[in-house]
Amino acid sequence: MGVNSITLVGRAGRDPEVRYFESGSMVANLTMAVNRRSSNDEPDWFNLEIWGKQAQVAADYVRKGSLLGIIGSFKLDRWTDRATGEERSKPVIRVDRLELLGSKRDAEAAGGGYGGGGFSGEPTEEEVPF
Repeated sequence: MGVNSITLVGRAGRDPEVRYFESGSMVANLTMAVNRRSSNDEPDWFNLEIWGKQAQVAADYVRKGSLLGIIGSFKLDRWTDRATGEERSKPVIRVDRLELLGSKRDAEAAGGGYGGGGFSGEPTEEEVPF
């Protein structure tokens, strides 16, 4: 038996790229920067893949710089490069749960807005213990 679970708190590196499929499903892809304990270190960057209703939330509310918490699992995307024929791979976090951790004011400053979706009372960046 194995465990493949990842929990991260960080900031969106870019606005989500959203794709819609004929089946009605959707996927949102974005990057996330997670700071290390030392402020002198560069952040770690992760590629996120979000499906379904969580993808819609990301499309509607996540913008570059948004503070996010995610729970997901690690997967390795593999493909053959059409130009060179080389095998390629990319690590991806498949998000099972997306939490918007920034305040309503942060979202509005980033150009988003919660649209009265009951997000009042979310902790501010200073209140998050990470």
